[in-house]
Amino acid sequence: MTGAAWRSPPTELALGATDVHVWRVPLVQPPAAIAALLRTLGEDERARAARFHFDRDRNAYIVARGTLRALAGRYLDHPPDALAFGYRAKGKPYLTAPPGDALRFNVSHSGELALIAFARGREIGVDIEHRRPLDDLLSLARTSFSPHEYAALCRLPPADHIHAFFSCWSRKEAFIKATGEGVSQLADFDVSLRPDEPARLLRVEGEPWAQRRWSLQDLPAIPDYAAALVIEGSESPIDCWNSPAM
Repeated sequence: MTGAAWRSPPTELALGATDVHVWRVPLVQPPAAIAALLRTLGEDERARAARFHFDRDRNAYIVARGTLRALAGRYLDHPPDALAFGYRAKGKPYLTAPPGDALRFNVSHSGELALIAFARGREIGVDIEHRRPLDDLLSLARTSFSPHEYAALCRLPPADHIHAFFSCWSRKEAFIKATGEGVSQLADFDVSLRPDEPARLLRVEGEPWAQRRWSLQDLPAIPDYAAALVIEGSESPIDCWNSPAM
């Protein structure tokens, strides 16, 4: 992703078979925009939004989910409120209406930003993490990273721990979201995490060809955040768009 940047999107959106689009979405939106996005959600999504205790969390969910519908509707030339979603065994969503379309997508949000990624006919996973100090950083790494990753983190100078931790975390989350296997897979694979090396999938237990099946890439820098994307198949150029105001 050297030289890549977040840009304003084109007026006409076209997502080809080899294209990957990632959208950066601000979660803090005016009340009128949040209300408009809420109206596009399905009954199950509105019920989930209502269960959030804090307005901040409720609004973040509405913005992320409503923007997913708005963007997917543009790619599909379909009304956002007419889209329907199903969920795989471990919770990964997919489109059920309109039927027969190969559009794949994934959503992540943290802090005040969301990322929404799209491809056609290839599984995709995206993750963003707000980088911040953690008192129990090494304890979290010990329970969530693979033994190889934890050892690599411990070998780094303490000044590099926060950056390496969140780089590793975003790369691992992007991978399990692409595979749809969930957090039970977290310790079963290794990713790179050193600040001086690129994002790489190093090993997947029981899958010797995993590095050929999946491509792991960092996304263009976002101050105070770590962000990564995993796409099924060979590495593809990624267009990174700033979402327009809703």
